[in-house]
Amino acid sequence: MQSFNPPVRTLMGPGPADVHPRILSAMARPTIGHLDPAFVGMMDETKGALKIIFKTENELTMPVSAPGSAGMETCFSNLVESGDKVIVCINGVFGMRMKENVTRLGGEAIIVEDNWGDAVSADKLEQALKNNPDASIVAFVHAETSTGAQSDAKILCKLAHQYDCITIVDAVTSLGGTELRVDEWEIDAIYSGTQKCLSAMPGISPISFSERAIKKLSTRKTPISSWFLDLNLVMGYWSEGAKRTYHHTAPVNTLYGLHESLVMILEEGVENSWVRHQKNHELLRDGLEAMGINFLVKKEDRLPQLNSVLIPDGADDAQVRSTLLNDYNLEIGAGLGVYAGKVWRIGLMGYASRKENVTLCLSALKETLGK
Repeated sequence: MQSFNPPVRTLMGPGPADVHPRILSAMARPTIGHLDPAFVGMMDETKGALKIIFKTENELTMPVSAPGSAGMETCFSNLVESGDKVIVCINGVFGMRMKENVTRLGGEAIIVEDNWGDAVSADKLEQALKNNPDASIVAFVHAETSTGAQSDAKILCKLAHQYDCITIVDAVTSLGGTELRVDEWEIDAIYSGTQKCLSAMPGISPISFSERAIKKLSTRKTPISSWFLDLNLVMGYWSEGAKRTYHHTAPVNTLYGLHESLVMILEEGVENSWVRHQKNHELLRDGLEAMGINFLVKKEDRLPQLNSVLIPDGADDAQVRSTLLNDYNLEIGAGLGVYAGKVWRIGLMGYASRKENVTLCLSALKETLGK
């Protein structure tokens, strides 16, 4: 057994995305204790920066010491109790995972279903809310990674609140890459991941809870099923200004990386990051369409950072992706679920969202398909 030296790739799939060299360098700094005063100061800075990027004043804003799937479980396990009726909007793989969380917690999932590749329908959601006046939560995916479709979080949250429901929102692929305004859109519980548009490594899930969500959490009738994800306990460690209570050994060096990624996105400006992702998407779109490659998602619902395109007739899905990986060190993603073998998912997330990556992807695809 020898030291592992990975190949140098350009990651343009659905995640993880390329990690910026500054972040890799930050993670290599000396490890200190997770209760060290210097580390505690960095924790406070990290929380403050996450508030800016989420565009929220929520006090309960923090990184969960685990990947985005654990962020999802944090939101559901803290807010869903046995018997709760939860309306789950499904338009791809990650809406299905929301449903799985609800049922495992003993809740009743009311499904609002849209075609994969479409945005969540506000009309269908409103009908479900009318049909289920005893529902207490609405859950949906803002940026569906399996298809590249983006739903209108502002409208969906407004509808939920009109019917006295709180919202749980998946922003794993949207945070940092497309417009997201937690307070203005009145999102109640939201989770994301570091491995996409924040240009950082996998393994951390930023979350934020509104006052409405905290009220639901604090008035639970039953204990939270997960000890590790129980926010009543975790906040003893992440509460700003208070003496930290030991909860778990935080992933110290991984949090260095998150901190550096937040420094970088604040240097660029959150809105400027949104613009950069959109401009590079347009470059990619124009080049793909010139090659006769079409998009799965209609223009108004497309994510700029995750582009699902239909595989051209006659092209061998696995062979093309293998050639790109082996000959060009370029990774793009396969389709999931009903679109396995039918689409490619091309990511332009975080550090990967650069003009030179767009040029590489287009030229490599053109040469590979030409063969």
